[in-house]
Amino acid sequence: MHNVIGVSKPKHPLFSILRFENFPQPELTHRTKLISDFYQIALKKECPCKMQYGQTPFDFDEGIISCFAPKQVSIVDTDFAFAKVGWVLSIHPDFLRTYPLSRKMKSFGFFDYDVNEALILSEDELQSIEIIIGQIEKEYLLPIDRFSQEVIISALDLLFTHFNRYYNRQFVTRQYQSSELLNRVENLLNACFSDTGEQELPTPAYLASQLNMSCKYLSDCLKQLTGQTAQQLIHDKLIEKAKDILTTTQLSVSEVAYLLGFEYPQSFNKLFKNKTALSPLEFRQSFN
Repeated sequence: MHNVIGVSKPKHPLFSILRFENFPQPELTHRTKLISDFYQIALKKECPCKMQYGQTPFDFDEGIISCFAPKQVSIVDTDFAFAKVGWVLSIHPDFLRTYPLSRKMKSFGFFDYDVNEALILSEDELQSIEIIIGQIEKEYLLPIDRFSQEVIISALDLLFTHFNRYYNRQFVTRQYQSSELLNRVENLLNACFSDTGEQELPTPAYLASQLNMSCKYLSDCLKQLTGQTAQQLIHDKLIEKAKDILTTTQLSVSEVAYLLGFEYPQSFNKLFKNKTALSPLEFRQSFN
């Protein structure tokens, strides 16, 4: 990666931290796809490229955090330019392999968010993040000893804890957009379950694609707003639809299951009982 960018070799073979100020501007002749084998965290300031949060333009530009997991695909156009100020941290999974943080990395939702769902930092938040990154950079530039890796990983753990906190704040402060999101999710689910013919079960991936969001970001946003993930909301809507059919038609339980998109009636029975403590047949009988 350092060779491609045109900067000096990293101080550590599995970890590096670079300042955008030291990046030569790329000269791209065609649209380019990028795939890396490591985690990347970018803090961008004075970014020449305007970005959007979902369908909403950024409302302040003090700092933008983007996180990428290994094997994620990024595409840059010929007019791409690096941010003028900021850092890029690159972390190979082997750097974390024997540490608890390695397992935690898989639970951090922000590594599965799309670029347009970046974390937008306030001035105070930016200062907190820059202090931690500055400590990481200082340790990275020191001669490597047997404590170097542990110190950097401890600082990374703290950094990601702050990311979780600030993403939570971002969900809350964008309350207007969040209310709109809930309405759109509700309308999509109503449309999915309004047909009388047999249908496929809606999935979180389907909702996310309709809303131009990543699946993980949508579920995290809904979890913050409603206490439920996208999958849980789908199940709730499905159970409400099932109750309507069970109490207003004479369809068998198997027919109801197929109508709602279940391949196997047993799966429908299990979900219904988990949600209501009654089997579909017991629920129907309670209304007779």
